[in-house]
Amino acid sequence: MNKNNDMPRSTSRRGFLNLAAAGAAGLALSACTSFGSRYSFNQPPPPPIQPAIDPQLASYASMYGPVFDGGFEVPGIPIEKIPPQFLRQMVQDPTGERPGTIVVDVSQHYLYLVREGGQAMRYGVGLGRAGFEWSGRAVIQWKRAWPTWTPPDEMIARQPELEKYSVRNGGMAPGLQNPLGARALYIFQNNEDTLYRLHGSPEWWSIGKSVSSGCVRLMNQDIMDLYDRVPNKTPIVVTNGVGMA
Repeated sequence: MNKNNDMPRSTSRRGFLNLAAAGAAGLALSACTSFGSRYSFNQPPPPPIQPAIDPQLASYASMYGPVFDGGFEVPGIPIEKIPPQFLRQMVQDPTGERPGTIVVDVSQHYLYLVREGGQAMRYGVGLGRAGFEWSGRAVIQWKRAWPTWTPPDEMIARQPELEKYSVRNGGMAPGLQNPLGARALYIFQNNEDTLYRLHGSPEWWSIGKSVSSGCVRLMNQDIMDLYDRVPNKTPIVVTNGVGMA
């Protein structure tokens, strides 16, 4: 997966997974309670709310157009080739979480940023194997624009050609081909780096799909938007299903 070793890892993957499982169980309970108190079982369900673009946002053509940022020109996205449900849009919040919380639903390849008034900004995401290896509650400890990428030693052992990007050699410089893309948000639990990231990717065709490597990837234009909306210490929940938006 695309991991950044800027911070030392002092907890085991197994320990994190054990804690994450408990967090996921808590999420399930809170979600049921939230929805149970909102709707009555003896009434028909409300009609589905169709997703709508935030009226404060520009058109999709502008939203996903080329961007000059940090000395790099980020290419535009061919939005006509992206399934519309994976384009950035405002939806009714299906998570029941507090405003300001990030929720990643790996079952539907969505990331939600919960907002006031029962709404959420929804982004499409792509997932690698690592994106399915954990769930639970954590925080965005810190974030980085145009980050350096340093593959872990176990990845280098499988792909020796990546040695030139090791911590010992200073990592891969920021840029359009960097696996972490234009932005990276670093996920910590109990003040320990989980080595999992929300990050950008130039591979727009991987959004909404499960690919061979990576954590939780967004189109570069979307990770840049999310980066500007959330501060450090933002809570994040990763789960395998929050209902249909």
